[in-house]
Amino acid sequence: MLDEVIVEAPSRTARPILETPVAVTVIERDALERRQATTFEELIGDAPGVSIGGGPRAIAQEPNIRGFQDDQVVLRFDGGRFNFNQAHRGRFFVDPDIVERVEIVRGGGSTLYGSGALGGVISFETREALDLLEPGRTLGGRLRVGYADNGETALASATAYGAAGPVDVLGFFGVREQGADLVDGNRDDIRDSDIDVRNGLAKLGFQLDEANRLELSGSLYRDNGTTPPNANAEAALDTIVDRDAEVVTARVGWDFAPSDWRFLDLSVLGYFNGLEITEDRNADGRDDRTEYDTYGIEVVNRSRLDVGLPLTLVYGVEAYRDIQTGDRDDGDREQFPDAEATTVGGFVEATVEVTERLSITPGVRFDHYSRDPDGGDLADVSEGFFSPRLGVSYRATDEIQVFGNIARAFRAPNLTELYADGVHFSVDPEVLRPGVTFNGVNSFVPNPDLEPETSTQVELGARYDARDVLKEGDRLKLSGSVYVADVDDFIDQNVRFVDFDTATPGPGGLIVGGTTTSRNVDALLYGLEIEGTYDAGAWFAGLGLTVPRGDTDDGDPLGSVPQDRLTLTLGARPLDTVEVGGRATLAGERDDVVEDTQPAGAFAVFDLFAAWAPASGPLAGATFRAGVDNVTDTNYRIFPNGLNDPGRTFKVSAAIRF
Repeated sequence: MLDEVIVEAPSRTARPILETPVAVTVIERDALERRQATTFEELIGDAPGVSIGGGPRAIAQEPNIRGFQDDQVVLRFDGGRFNFNQAHRGRFFVDPDIVERVEIVRGGGSTLYGSGALGGVISFETREALDLLEPGRTLGGRLRVGYADNGETALASATAYGAAGPVDVLGFFGVREQGADLVDGNRDDIRDSDIDVRNGLAKLGFQLDEANRLELSGSLYRDNGTTPPNANAEAALDTIVDRDAEVVTARVGWDFAPSDWRFLDLSVLGYFNGLEITEDRNADGRDDRTEYDTYGIEVVNRSRLDVGLPLTLVYGVEAYRDIQTGDRDDGDREQFPDAEATTVGGFVEATVEVTERLSITPGVRFDHYSRDPDGGDLADVSEGFFSPRLGVSYRATDEIQVFGNIARAFRAPNLTELYADGVHFSVDPEVLRPGVTFNGVNSFVPNPDLEPETSTQVELGARYDARDVLKEGDRLKLSGSVYVADVDDFIDQNVRFVDFDTATPGPGGLIVGGTTTSRNVDALLYGLEIEGTYDAGAWFAGLGLTVPRGDTDDGDPLGSVPQDRLTLTLGARPLDTVEVGGRATLAGERDDVVEDTQPAGAFAVFDLFAAWAPASGPLAGATFRAGVDNVTDTNYRIFPNGLNDPGRTFKVSAAIRF
């Protein structure tokens, strides 16, 4: 019998999914392990409404929800925000093997999460000792090894965990070593995609008493290899760099929830993320250093009251500061200018149970943010924003929920969008016509006058969750939603390869260059999402449908809106210890694109997976997995990525718990 699905990210409090008035997908440990993922595209890239951009190199991958991408989506790892975003350098700095659970909230979430939650929130929870310890045990461990032939990728991880009295502890260390570049479906090398990764995590928990729990955690992530600085592009000898990345995180959390105090269920979290990337260009030794530190704290309380009607209040405050610095050969780097960003916000959201089946959830948040560049003539930026929301949930029956949601969401422009300067990229010069020469240099143009992105989003949806549908003990879950997001001041990066506004007199006539700047445009995004799973024990099935649309008010297509996609999963359990199955991903063509954007063709990709977990004998506690991704070796590309995805990949892994 499967438990009721409980979610926390959509409302910052534990709540049954059938009482949650927003679109949310939950991916649990078993489904995550089935994927044998080495990248986050493999881990969550087929969830409804979700696409992982950046191409096949894991170091470039970034989230996309409903056409909102990069830092238009809030990423949270064990509760702390991860705000870093620099073009083509990725936002996922953790080993997929340590992820315990993922909650994906789709749609405007600024009422609870502030700036950046235009597309939604992806909340990752890493494993804890209490997740892994078997009943009656105080110590345990897990060893895992794996291999993927595409890229000659070897994986290994070790996890140790235990609990004694009020203390629980976990330690994890994982390694991913590539022996060769990845290859695509044409068997062509994806050059310089050979990146090695190491990741360590430590967690310590103290259950001080029934009401008090204190948790501390820290992690260290490192990757290194030779790659282009734009890791979503073809590699070239004159641009490749030796990259070394290091990310350090720290978390301190305190939960205080006395069982007899209905008005107090308090969570306090302080966190730090420190990132440093160095890139040493092979062609000439040019050295770039990128640093990005985030300090944050949030305090959230839940009060459960009765004011004639049952009322749950969730309210709190949040503050965080981002500090970025960029050096080039020990001097300033205009493309990643030194600057600071500070955000302070407060929110309150109430869920009123009007009847046993009908609830309404109004909420509001106010954020104040400032952006402060170091030195130069660039202006500081300081503004505030209100983010109201109203949600309605109706349980037509115990198995059926209908919900609606209207929300205002926003994203403050990031430091690079506001202040980037200097050379973006260079190509060969050419004569455009007699008297006009293109110098081959495209330069960033700062725009400190950028307005924040704001949106009004409306969503309607329904869920069905029933047991004993076709046979005793089975379970069917279905959900679907339609949405519209009207966005004012959508921040669009405008790359003009030849910009005649830069024309200056030169030898033989005019010299012109190119420019890259961020600008505000108005846009409309809308679409449909459907998700379903069926599990009868002996066999199971699933589907996910994503139909996204988006364009500017001028009628131009938005380059961030991914392809239509249908994912189908079918599997069987011929024995209690064996699982086999397959997955098909069908994507539509995307040829309605903005100028200078590469269209993407339709594709069909098929994967196979199998697992054996002996229940007795000398191998009890072990799980052996095998799979084939892209069985037919299809050559395909996920829009709007610049590179083809990997071709056929054979995977095997073995894990043992003891």
